[in-house]
Amino acid sequence: MNPGFSAYVTSIIAVCIASLAALACSQGGLQSGGFPVLFICLGIGFLLQWLIFIPSFIWETEHFFDLTGSITVLAITSIAFYYKSHQFSGSTDTRSIMLVVLVFAWAMRLGGFLFMRIHRAGEDKRFRKLKKSFPLFLRTWTLQGLWVFITCLAALTAVTSTKISEVDVTFYLGLVLWICGFIIEVMADLQKSRFRAEKKNKGNFIQSGLWALSRHPNYLGEIILWLGIAIMALPVLWSWQYVSLLSPLFVYLLLTKVSGIPILEAQAEKNWGKQKDYQIYKKNTPLLFPN
Repeated sequence: MNPGFSAYVTSIIAVCIASLAALACSQGGLQSGGFPVLFICLGIGFLLQWLIFIPSFIWETEHFFDLTGSITVLAITSIAFYYKSHQFSGSTDTRSIMLVVLVFAWAMRLGGFLFMRIHRAGEDKRFRKLKKSFPLFLRTWTLQGLWVFITCLAALTAVTSTKISEVDVTFYLGLVLWICGFIIEVMADLQKSRFRAEKKNKGNFIQSGLWALSRHPNYLGEIILWLGIAIMALPVLWSWQYVSLLSPLFVYLLLTKVSGIPILEAQAEKNWGKQKDYQIYKKNTPLLFPN
């Protein structure tokens, strides 16, 4: 199949998957003018990707890709929160407020970190060929729209749910998991950034700190914090809204099977596969979950 045609098909499939997820999770959710709020979030999420894609393609730059993803998270979460607040006369429940705060904290931290990283590096090598092709680059931005929506789906569904639940054990359990995951992710990113900043480490791999316990501790933190979000959302879900609990599973599969660990492991093998110290590190250090 022609790569360009295949890219268009993939983009359409991505939009369809997100739409089906929104259809399922909007059952029993807030509406505006008879239209599910979750679909408003979905539409704005994809629209933002495509709007920023246009100048990015024209100037062949990926510098605003990750930042746009984070801004999209902030935008659609804000929209969900606005309608929840409006529905309940300017006030919302503690669970919704906390979910929004946690998602905001994650998006601003990660978006800022990734934007500064690419600013320092000058480019993201993954985009060298993609940004020169309209359909391939469009597919990348569309898939980011899918990633944003499905990743945040449990939080969005809970915030737009008409069901209210008081703070309970799931709230605190989810909060603790989110805090633990967030701390792990931030620490792992900080340790790696400091390692790379030292000239003596140029061309070497990190195997200290959290990276001595897991070869991908930042991804471990990411998975844990989204699991926490799903647990916090659980009490206000019902019927088809339980589909939103696939969010942390989606994050796990994406990071371990698609765009995260497989790519980094292949790159690491290419860079250091012939080094004895790397083979020892690889043998003794778990891929993701510490022993």
